[in-house]
Amino acid sequence: MSVGAWEPKENPQSDGDSEEFNRELLQRFIAAARSPSPLQQSLQEEDRLASSLMRLPAERWLEESQHWDSEQLWQLIRFFTLAEMQLPGWDAGPDSPVIPLAKALRRRQASLNREQLLWIKQNSDNRFLPYGPL
Repeated sequence: MSVGAWEPKENPQSDGDSEEFNRELLQRFIAAARSPSPLQQSLQEEDRLASSLMRLPAERWLEESQHWDSEQLWQLIRFFTLAEMQLPGWDAGPDSPVIPLAKALRRRQASLNREQLLWIKQNSDNRFLPYGPL
């Protein structure tokens, strides 16, 4: 009898490192953040299934942030803040993309202003937003 170790195969759909960002999807998230309607009504059903984006490594979000202007990053921050509250399975705690996106804005010397910080606090119960665990 031999004793070995079973190594599960990685699921390529859930492996954040092999997955490319779908910029069209992120554009739809930006549009949903700008909409006065709740996210459930603003998003297509398949878009609501993209909750795996909430737990991608911060470094991936920092890299992706280079493709977006500061206003678009703010709209993504708004979207992910609202998604945690409005979409089932989108809670991320300290892994929220809001944290690296806010960091990307700070690196650009375009930090969140007081009004934006208050908006995040009023629309989230995630104690880690926007700056992560301190």
